[in-house]
Amino acid sequence: MSALRQKMIEDMQLKGLALRTQEAYVNAVFQLSKWLKKSPEQIHEEELRDYFLYLKNEKHVAGSTFSIALCGIKFFYEQTLKKEWHTLQLVRPDRKKKLPVVFSLDEVKRVLDCVHRFQYQVCLMTIYACGLRLLEGTRLRVKDIDSDRKMLHVIQGKGNKDRYIPLPDHTLMLLRHFWSTHRNPQWMFPSHNGLAAMNESALQKSFQAALRESGVHKPASVHTLRHSYATHLLEAGVDLRIIQAYLGHASPATTAIYTHLTSVTEIQVNQRINRIHADLWG
Repeated sequence: MSALRQKMIEDMQLKGLALRTQEAYVNAVFQLSKWLKKSPEQIHEEELRDYFLYLKNEKHVAGSTFSIALCGIKFFYEQTLKKEWHTLQLVRPDRKKKLPVVFSLDEVKRVLDCVHRFQYQVCLMTIYACGLRLLEGTRLRVKDIDSDRKMLHVIQGKGNKDRYIPLPDHTLMLLRHFWSTHRNPQWMFPSHNGLAAMNESALQKSFQAALRESGVHKPASVHTLRHSYATHLLEAGVDLRIIQAYLGHASPATTAIYTHLTSVTEIQVNQRINRIHADLWG
């Protein structure tokens, strides 16, 4: 590892960035260096400008990919190399606001019923039942489950934040049964050798296979289960601020997107609009 790369990693550690964020940022700088075929400290601002234009106009990378590239490169040059380049202030990713895909309750059941390996099925059921992110589910530890309070403790989630989430009775019983099949002292969903957590890529592949078999024709991923959890809670009448706490969102604006996804909300609004007009014109 080069001294410059090590310094960037240390800067990110001091900044408190999550490990996966650090890895993404380092890779962003690596891809820049690879494209220009020179060490990143030898790159000039005009070359940096050319690279971002290449990502936008030739490679047509997704907005999220562009954002990661920008954030990683910006961190490296501004924080590690202390360069104040106008290009880094000018460049912005395309802002395309898309509503997330969600499943109905029936679709959740259809998809999860098609997961044939028990450990993957239990993990995906837990992810949905508690609105977890992918890594929060696969890396769930035995000690994170508070059986007495029927709560699940997410430790150091996104943004290094802890949170508690209600654990449904059915899910708790399912986790107890599954743990009895392996009795790993640390991981609720251990890898084959029991020394690490379940591989998230394997879980994603299992989900995609189940999605195809289920006949649910939606561009979904494991994260769709989290979106569906939030939408179903909202439809059940759970307050938006409570859902925000369960999801671990820093801003209520992030959680508010689910108000656009619930058919119950639309029905209620339509009923109220019709009532207003009936009172006005009736």
